[in-house]
Amino acid sequence: MSTIQDLKYKFNNLDVFGKIIAINVVVFIIGLVFNSLLRINLFGYFELPSGIMDYLFQPWSLITYGFLHNGLFHLAFNMLFLYYLSRITTNLFRSKMVLNVYFLGIICGGLAYLAYTNLMPTSLFSGKGVLVGASAGVSALLLFVATYMPNTEIRLFNAFNVKWKHIAMVIVGLDLFRMLLGLNQGGYVAHFGGYALGYIYANKLLNGSDIGTGFERTMDSFMSWFKPKSNLKTVHKTAKKSTTASKTKTESDALNKQKKIDSILDKISKSGYESLTADEKAFLFKVGKD
Repeated sequence: MSTIQDLKYKFNNLDVFGKIIAINVVVFIIGLVFNSLLRINLFGYFELPSGIMDYLFQPWSLITYGFLHNGLFHLAFNMLFLYYLSRITTNLFRSKMVLNVYFLGIICGGLAYLAYTNLMPTSLFSGKGVLVGASAGVSALLLFVATYMPNTEIRLFNAFNVKWKHIAMVIVGLDLFRMLLGLNQGGYVAHFGGYALGYIYANKLLNGSDIGTGFERTMDSFMSWFKPKSNLKTVHKTAKKSTTASKTKTESDALNKQKKIDSILDKISKSGYESLTADEKAFLFKVGKD
């Protein structure tokens, strides 16, 4: 019992993307055990089917397929890339906004896959396949970063610096090459659905528009159904003034913090991450942990 409580404590202390990675790993292990020992595909109804009629009977699979993987390498590559990209983005943007990019990328990747498998001639796609994996969401985050701060450099293998736009060019180019060779075409089509979402999201954000706010509100409303509701209705009128003052101060602090974040993001966009001072980097790191 103590081990279970310890694992539960560790899970609760993970950030949101840490929890997503943990869920992906646990689901993979459970599915592997059932498939190996009992020959049962436990999560079959959570995979995204290629047929549009099959999909209509399991619409939830447009999101749930992103939590399933068909091999250890597939899982490891996606989760390592997700870990790294999530650390970069959540240090610069709201966690909920980064989640918007990730899950909208998964949705767009799934829609691109369905469009390809149902609209293309059978000579280009044949058979009844399924789509699994978080690749479309990871692809969306990659193009989002590469578009929003293309000239920002990262150090690879402790040996040389590479710009995000060059990393994106190489990975997108490899995906295009493998897709044209006919290797897992549906899967790579889903990648490009994610790429498109990440590119559009970043460009809109650079122009001052966050296209994920509607999706965020929808998800907040959905999650509110599972939150316990309090029946307490006690109102203390004497505390109204101090509560209002406290709220005003909190809103003012939040506004000042956001202004500082925007200023730093503008600096990154123009001069790259390395142009930040130590204090600015420390501030971003602290904000990312809040």
